[in-house]
Amino acid sequence: MTIVEQNTAQPKSSPERLRLQRKSLLATGVGNLLEWFDWTIYTVASVYIAGSLFNSSNPMSALLSTLAVFAVGFLMRPIGGLVFGPLADKLGRRTVLLTTMFLMAGASLGIALIPSYAAIGSWASLLLLLARLIQGFAHGGESTTSYAYIAEIAPAKRRGLWSSTVFIAVGSGSLLATLFMAVLTGLISKSEMMEWGWRIPFAAGALLAVAALWLRRGMMESEHVAVAQAGSAAPPWSKKQVFAAGVKLFLYEAGSTLTYYTWVTSAAIYAIGVRGMDPGQAFVMSVIAQVVYIAFLPVSGWISDHWGRKITTLISLVGIAATVFPLWGLMTSEPWTLLVAQTAGLLLVAFITGSKPAAISEQIPTRYRTRIFGVSISLGVAVCGGTASYLSTWLYSIGSGWIFNLYVIAVAAVSSVVVLKWKNNTGVPLDQI
Repeated sequence: MTIVEQNTAQPKSSPERLRLQRKSLLATGVGNLLEWFDWTIYTVASVYIAGSLFNSSNPMSALLSTLAVFAVGFLMRPIGGLVFGPLADKLGRRTVLLTTMFLMAGASLGIALIPSYAAIGSWASLLLLLARLIQGFAHGGESTTSYAYIAEIAPAKRRGLWSSTVFIAVGSGSLLATLFMAVLTGLISKSEMMEWGWRIPFAAGALLAVAALWLRRGMMESEHVAVAQAGSAAPPWSKKQVFAAGVKLFLYEAGSTLTYYTWVTSAAIYAIGVRGMDPGQAFVMSVIAQVVYIAFLPVSGWISDHWGRKITTLISLVGIAATVFPLWGLMTSEPWTLLVAQTAGLLLVAFITGSKPAAISEQIPTRYRTRIFGVSISLGVAVCGGTASYLSTWLYSIGSGWIFNLYVIAVAAVSSVVVLKWKNNTGVPLDQI
């Protein structure tokens, strides 16, 4: 069945249509949650993975090698976006979201089953690298497609609120990964965590993906795809316009993703690896901070529907740039310092992530949306998101953490300039973009 035929077959009555929209919203959210659980568990378990799958004779070197593999996984995201972006236009958003879920779960199960470095030597590190490359490839397609999909099925006047569900799912996946590690570190010894405990959440995430795949089978297709395929009254963009839009979106994403990873993952790694905070207590503090963040996301999405995406995005970027020095300087080996700093940072992050799918979808026409997302978002995440944990850990470990803070400020400033030039399309039907 073609996308146009699928669109024709969709229910026309308002109650039935709303039910299918909500069902699709739930299916996308559950899938996003599990994908981000699989993705994030690698970072929060990095200290243990370093000891198990790398040469642990030099702990800091092993940790940095583990984070480097994390960064390399991000390099596959642009390729995933390049592949899945056009496919999302040809085959539909639903097909791509099913495929990326399957790939992510398979790679996660593979990581859980990799023998240790002591058993097979460098092959353990190589297998980990291959699994992360597959996850990065899948993640590029997932992010590209889900951002567009949620914005396209949402009611125009509540696009920001509906868009907040994407990062509620993302944040919940990251939270669940952190909580899982907090429980494990409290139940079993450090030696058991190093030997086999860290593998449990990877295996669990892969198994739970079966439920997400079942839910995603019943998703509706985006009607905007059928409209774009049938042709639009608006004149097509030139290659120069497409390129310019892609560059602007990349610069926006650079600030968005760097500030996100700075506070979602890098802060806890810094507290444990550099400040010497107890891992179990650090994970608990990080869980509390992320709960506050997730609870605030729908509020920030609702605010964006009333104030506009430009204002809420600038609150986030400018606020983080202004507070990165004092908040990172606050963190010590005392757990409460991580709680305060990470909570404050994440509340600022929420102003951009709470409406991100809506904000970027309102700047790109449907016929180019997933294609430009696939390249620009994935490149932005690869360049500035995948390297955030590595750079912050390395620079702070050598006493030059101020360089990382200046880097965050500079990237956020460039992104802010891009956002200032946005056209206010808040609430405008996407077919009119």
